[in-house]
Amino acid sequence: MPEITMLEALLCLFIKHFICDFPLQATPWMYNNKGKYGHIGGLAHAAIHGVGTLIALVYWVGASAWLLALVDSVIHYHIDWAKMNISMKFDLKANNSEWFWILLGFDQLLHHLTYFAIVVIALKLA
Repeated sequence: MPEITMLEALLCLFIKHFICDFPLQATPWMYNNKGKYGHIGGLAHAAIHGVGTLIALVYWVGASAWLLALVDSVIHYHIDWAKMNISMKFDLKANNSEWFWILLGFDQLLHHLTYFAIVVIALKLA
């Protein structure tokens, strides 16, 4: 297998994140149900992220990419679930509170920190 570099892996995961978190989530069935624990819409969204992570990393880490994809799915699901519940509890919306934007930014930061951790692990597996 080719040698993985942190920059290459992070670039792939950041691009994957945009594709999976925005264009591929552009359905109310997913984004309206991420706050309901165990709802298939939120699980499907997290699974899409897992598949994206698998695709982004399999070239470098082979079969180990499945484990990293599973970890990403589980963590992504819980970050989104928590964000949605905090938003609902405090009625945070894009048009009524700057805290909505702070929470959205924090959500994105947590996802990107997850990718950083995944890459550190991938470097050890490669």
